[in-house]
Amino acid sequence: MDNRVSADSAANAFERARFTGTASEYFGIWIVNVLLTIVTLGIYSAWAKVRRNRYFYGNTALLGRSFEYHATGKQIFIGRVIVFAFIVVANILAAIHPLFSVVTTILVLIALPWLIVRGLRFNARVTSYRNVRFDFIGTAGGAFVSVLLGSLVAFLSLGLLAPFASRWLNRYIFNNLRYGDRPFQTDPKIGALYGALLVPALMVVLGGVMLVGLLILMFVVDPGGGGSIEEVALLGAIYLSLFGLFIIYGLAGLIYRAAVHNIVWSSTQIDGRHVLRSDLSRARYAWIAISNVVVTVLTLGLMRPWAAVRLARYVTEHTAIRIEGEIGEVFTQFQASGAAISSEYMSMEGIDFGF
Repeated sequence: MDNRVSADSAANAFERARFTGTASEYFGIWIVNVLLTIVTLGIYSAWAKVRRNRYFYGNTALLGRSFEYHATGKQIFIGRVIVFAFIVVANILAAIHPLFSVVTTILVLIALPWLIVRGLRFNARVTSYRNVRFDFIGTAGGAFVSVLLGSLVAFLSLGLLAPFASRWLNRYIFNNLRYGDRPFQTDPKIGALYGALLVPALMVVLGGVMLVGLLILMFVVDPGGGGSIEEVALLGAIYLSLFGLFIIYGLAGLIYRAAVHNIVWSSTQIDGRHVLRSDLSRARYAWIAISNVVVTVLTLGLMRPWAAVRLARYVTEHTAIRIEGEIGEVFTQFQASGAAISSEYMSMEGIDFGF
């Protein structure tokens, strides 16, 4: 599909996003960020995040225009100082008296949803497209249910209720997201999300059965641990099995994540009529993520810029939008609602939970 789009692109057709960055360009930004962060004992990481995001946002283009990231290093630094100070105070109180640890735990549970909301709102408001800011209007109560309670339900059910948690989380994020004053809406179907879980669940079950069978076979062959060599071999087999299970679980998680991404984005609309689409290949996404980790580890981190650009390009170029109506006219209407938000973000601290 041709990624280019002209001013009079045909309406009612999906247009893919593009990523124009390169690994060599980002390497220059990344290496400076790493060195300055080390020299400043981590303080510069807030400004490093700004430089990184401005590069990636600025190289993500949709309908011929790029996104922009407006946060400053000072905002993010203040946000991190607030969170760090809270953690320090909580630990000091817990050290003074054990009863305070209960109090601080309760305070953390109360504060965490609020921090999540502040992070989502901050990241939305410092992001713009065609001079129109995004916004997030979710509440702390919604964050508690969709993020904390949803994660707990997925964990306690051993993943069986993960599709419900995915639905709660993505409905909370997208249905509270705004582009200017225009709402996003999404309603991923629970049946489709369980369909996304099928392959990862089979991988975990079959992989677990095979690894447990291998361990049982080792015990059958050498039930008493006939000597030191056999004991070492058995111990090695146990660790190898646990590592194998970890790999299978991670691979299944990546495949589930890609499938959910497709389902959620493809069920999302902006202003009730402009439709998004994602068509990631689950196998390709998992391969890119895993091979990125392997290459980054083998090169002691030096290939991290290449890995980040590679993943960003793949995800971006498998995302598309269909605008209902003439593009210029539609975005002129959007721009009329963008000014109100931009004046508010300057006073926000940069508590960051991603966007």
